[in-house]
Amino acid sequence: MQNMGKTYKNEHFVHFTKMHGAGNDYIYVNTLIYDIDCPEEFSRRWSAAHTGIGSDGLVLICKPTEGVDADFRMRIFNADGSEAMMCGNASRCIGKYVYEKGLTRSTEVKLETLSGIKVLRLHLDSRGKVESVTVDMGEPCLHQAEQYDESVGGKVSADGREFEGTFVSMGNPHFVIFVNDIINIDISCYGKVLERDPAFPQRCNIEFAQVTARGKIRTRVWERGSGITMACGTGACATAVAAAFTGRGDRHSTICMDGGDLDIEWGEDNHVYMTGPAEFAFEGDISLD
Repeated sequence: MQNMGKTYKNEHFVHFTKMHGAGNDYIYVNTLIYDIDCPEEFSRRWSAAHTGIGSDGLVLICKPTEGVDADFRMRIFNADGSEAMMCGNASRCIGKYVYEKGLTRSTEVKLETLSGIKVLRLHLDSRGKVESVTVDMGEPCLHQAEQYDESVGGKVSADGREFEGTFVSMGNPHFVIFVNDIINIDISCYGKVLERDPAFPQRCNIEFAQVTARGKIRTRVWERGSGITMACGTGACATAVAAAFTGRGDRHSTICMDGGDLDIEWGEDNHVYMTGPAEFAFEGDISLD
């Protein structure tokens, strides 16, 4: 692919777009135009709050893999440079990006991810802008040997405290812990330890959740590879599934995260459907040097 980046004073730049879904913010680059040879390095560099753009990571919008029935492909890298399998908030933002940038005129988009094909349904406002996006997140899995060692019996420890939770895989691993005081629990202290517990061979996203009313769950997230984030789409899905599975909720929940609310429905077809916002923050050019 030819690099179409701008050149200033012999420095090569790419155009980026900063977007967020319920406060979960990523840097988006259209690789149909720009080559990004070392996304792991750029994700670490650009995600830095004080010396880069500042974000939860880097998302590349790509052509689908040859032979795959999809419209676009997403690659997502956490702030530490590790590649993630899926991100619900980022997938919604891609839906808004490709529609409002004129890359598609369809309000149904098939997105290839490392967790399979996700179908995005775009909901337009009266101006024809994407107001929200519903993502078919596929079927949750409560038993995934490569992601979770079930011999621990749902109990893991951090900093001398034992936590009991529910493992849910949404393609990527999640461990949902229901607590009585979501406000005062030290997410940073416990999350960074639990992420790397031996029970999770691939590391794990950790959700701390509290049911505040029937069908409403307050959730805070420690994301694998990024730390505390304002929201996590797959984490919201995992929380809703864990609540329904343990009898704490129904199959339709509002998940209230630091950055906003996500509507989650665990359908009769066993698929989880996530609906939420997607927003542009700003755009710019950044050096590859």
